[in-house]
Formats: sequence, structure tokens, C-alpha cells
Amino acid sequence: MDWRGFIHSDPEILSGKPVVKGTRLSVEFILSLFAAGWTERQILENYPTLTREALRAVSAFAAERMGYVKNQSVEV
Repeated sequence: MDWRGFIHSDPEILSGKPVVKGTRLSVEFILSLFAAGWTERQILENYPTLTREALRAVSAFAAERMGYVKNQSVEV
């Protein structure tokens, strides 16, 4: 999926954090909801401005960004 139609960054919105277009919901925030155990359905019900496609774009964006550091070790 090409996330570029869904995710953007603007210095005037959340200090430039990547957000879902048309919202003030950051990629970081949406990923934190998934990490906290929220389901796609729960997110869509609580944030009706989001779509399934936007949530897929968040995942695609995160996966692509992680690809830039895949060859670096990460301490856990």
C-alpha cells in the first residue's frame, strides 16, 4: 500500500509529527492504541474520521520507516 495519500507532516500540526491527513491523529498515537490492545474496530468506532485504509496506511508507513533501521541492532 502507498501510504503517501494518507499520511503527511506539517510543522504547524503537532510540531511536524506524521499524522493521518485531515486529522490531528499522529501515527505514533494510532500505533500506541494498537500496542495497548485496541482492535481496528475499537479505533474506528472511537475515531470516526479514520478509515480502514488510513489504518493500513499507518501500518505501511511504520513498516517502511522501520526498514530504514532494519540493519541496525536495537537494544531491548
